[in-house]
Amino acid sequence: MIRFNKATKKFGEIVALDEVSFEIKPGEFVFITGPSGAGKTTIVRLILREYLPTSGEIKVGEYDLNEMKKRDTPKLRRNIGVVFQDFKLLTDRTVWENVALALRVLGREEEKIEKEVSKILKLVGLEEKANLFPSQLAGGELQRTGLARAVVGQPEIIIADEPTGNLDLATAWQIVRLLQKINTMGKTVIMATHNFEIVNAMKERVIELDKGKLVSDKKKGRYRVK
Repeated sequence: MIRFNKATKKFGEIVALDEVSFEIKPGEFVFITGPSGAGKTTIVRLILREYLPTSGEIKVGEYDLNEMKKRDTPKLRRNIGVVFQDFKLLTDRTVWENVALALRVLGREEEKIEKEVSKILKLVGLEEKANLFPSQLAGGELQRTGLARAVVGQPEIIIADEPTGNLDLATAWQIVRLLQKINTMGKTVIMATHNFEIVNAMKERVIELDKGKLVSDKKKGRYRVK
């Protein structure tokens, strides 16, 4: 599904990622963790092909990101749903409209949009908030809206980039449990985080980075709290 082979990303003299190799199989739940500046967000942006590696290989599904044509990037991204730390919702649109927009971009018919948005809002517990605007929502509700938007198009890969960073612990757990539920539906879930408590409690696979290097890759191991 996702394969990094000695992937390196440099910004001038700064090495953001240094010969990192790993493979994520379909249906896995994987944490990518490490301190600030470790390379977590760089990996996310490389998977989305916002960046190209300076050297090494990256493959996502059928796509070799080094070799694919730029015009094929939207096709790649249609199969990846992204949940952001700062939500990135449109403030002048309701919960319903924010989620529906993801399907309109995909060219779905209005009848299908109606059905799928209702279904996903029920999944994340926001059916009663559908007509509210982002300014009327609490932090956890904003993130659940972002999660609904990421999932509604049925992508195979869900990437959550520090999705709990702006949330209290109890609310953070709500988001993580929803990601876990989505994972049980057959989706590959990648969560970049430095929330050690959540990582330890979940005991899923952990890819640990430090200063751009992969220092550990353990399945259901315990992350060392620093």
